[in-house]
Amino acid sequence: MAETPVIEVRSITKRFKGLTAVKDVSFSIKKGGITGMIGPNGAGKSTTFNMICGYYPPTEGHIFYNGVDITDKKAHEYTNMKIARTFQIMKPLKNLSVLDNVIASCYFGHAGAKSAKEARERAIEILQFTGLYEKRHVLSKDMGTPDQKRLEMARALATKPEVLFLDENMAGLNPAETEEAIKLIRKINESGVTILLIEHIMQAVVSLCEEVIVLHHGEKIAEGTPEEVMNDPYVMEVYLGIKKEDEADA
Repeated sequence: MAETPVIEVRSITKRFKGLTAVKDVSFSIKKGGITGMIGPNGAGKSTTFNMICGYYPPTEGHIFYNGVDITDKKAHEYTNMKIARTFQIMKPLKNLSVLDNVIASCYFGHAGAKSAKEARERAIEILQFTGLYEKRHVLSKDMGTPDQKRLEMARALATKPEVLFLDENMAGLNPAETEEAIKLIRKINESGVTILLIEHIMQAVVSLCEEVIVLHHGEKIAEGTPEEVMNDPYVMEVYLGIKKEDEADA
């Protein structure tokens, strides 16, 4: 008997005042894995992501978590379901230290801290895990982009999620910073967290993901391993700008 997917998306569609942003998209995410979602700008990735995260209700279709229909759940309910997300535009508490940012997050979710001592101990553990402990007293507004992105993941981990959605966590990073981010994401996954990530950096997608979903014009055009997807002629054309005949002429 097949294992129930941790996340299953069935035929979700999203319309905004007559404009169809996402049309009839279905896929599933295996427990314990890392799944990537890619596609050109305007492909519908963010809209799909926001529906799965409870920020937009689907116009049609259903979303399941461990076999339970969560289509009507709101974003603020997700932390109590052991689901967390990061944001492409980082949203730290700017005038608080790195430590206090994570302490604040420790009070949320199904495992919300019951005391200041518990919250502080958990926050310190997470900062050590994410490599931010030495910067724990720095105000988050004074941090560079790589550290703010790392802090975004630390705050999400503070809620003790079993599923983590990552929204372009490597955008704006240089190659060395990207490699460090890849190592941290792999480390989070190895700790038992299932991950779905939206990403434009193909190095990261190929390195991290077991399964990749490709969207184009709001529709799913491919799904499979990174190798299968990157060798799909339609994906090569719409995402990489390479036509099969161009490859033959090279």
